[in-house]
Amino acid sequence: MEFDANDPARFWRDYEAQHGEKVLSHALGCYMSGWDEFTGPLWGLLIATDGGFRFHHFPHEGWIQLLSRMSGGGGSAPKERTIFISRSQIVSVELILEKSWIRKLLTASPPQLAIRFTRLDGTEGLLLAETDKTALPVVESLKALLIQGS
Repeated sequence: MEFDANDPARFWRDYEAQHGEKVLSHALGCYMSGWDEFTGPLWGLLIATDGGFRFHHFPHEGWIQLLSRMSGGGGSAPKERTIFISRSQIVSVELILEKSWIRKLLTASPPQLAIRFTRLDGTEGLLLAETDKTALPVVESLKALLIQGS
């Protein structure tokens, strides 16, 4: 399905229709670790839905990469990547903020979205994504799902 990035309302309607889930909140983030099939960093959307958590990376290829690939440099075009953790798999959700003012001053430490989840094999995983405070609604939406599921 092709999404219309120029019309945000239509984009989210199309996204909900494609996945069959209501989008509760979303933010921009950078996946760092925790999903075996992906290597970070990978920018994308952090999305809380009534079905769980989704990370959606929309590939972008700059003109230099495109020209290099098309002129015989090889390789394939970047591919869309998604992560889905169903609400029943989510154990806990937290937005980790650096509290030490000295560390904030000395090192860049963006907030991290931390989702503990149960993998299909029963082991526990920890997905980490760097984000900013605009991801707080995503955290709150996912926490509300946990409370509803209890």
